Amino acid sequence: MKRLVVLTGAGISAESGIQTFRDADGLWEGHNVMEVASPEGYAANPELVLNFYNERRKQLLEVEPNKGHENLVALEQSFNVEIITQNVDDLHERAGSKKVTHLHGELLKVRSSVDENIVLDWKKELLLGDLCPNKSQLRPHIVWFGEMVPILDKAIEITKKADILVIIGTSMQVYPAASLVDYIKPNTPIYFIDPKPAVSKGSFNNLTIIEEVASVGTEKLMELLKG
Repeated sequence: MKRLVVLTGAGISAESGIQTFRDADGLWEGHNVMEVASPEGYAANPELVLNFYNERRKQLLEVEPNKGHENLVALEQSFNVEIITQNVDDLHERAGSKKVTHLHGELLKVRSSVDENIVLDWKKELLLGDLCPNKSQLRPHIVWFGEMVPILDKAIEITKKADILVIIGTSMQVYPAASLVDYIKPNTPIYFIDPKPAVSKGSFNNLTIIEEVASVGTEKLMELLKG
């Protein structure tokens, strides 16, 4: 089976009702991004940061995967599908995708503030005073601005092996995630699905742009790949 590597961003989850964090004015739910998504912001006001992610977690538990997620699962019948997502939700997994790599962490997990290898599943509110087994404060299992992306090397290795690359609902402007496209083999077909694509036909070799939301775009992708 051909290896189909899919890079997904906020656009695929938007149809499920998950608000894309960053608004046009650069604020995330009314907060400066560095207040709620940086180690400095966490150090300055940990309660604010914990509450911010508690709200995101609560919202996530109220929504369901959409047709875009489900179509990627359906493609597993014909392809070896591996998903690399910038999203911190679990909608790919809930839809049934078997191989999902989360570049920026996971909202339904928390980790120790001092040992990043201590990671726990977490679906309730995270409060000051919630401690890891080593008695350190638990924090969201999210890669914040200024932090290393710990599984970037894994994502690079997956991308290198792609026979087909699909990009869905991401501007490809956020690094290091945007750099993954640089690791594909020469002339690998690329399908870019977004209602407002941030690329043009000449951006990459062998590029097909599908100017649609994820649910519609993945339907068209399935038709193209059948052909």
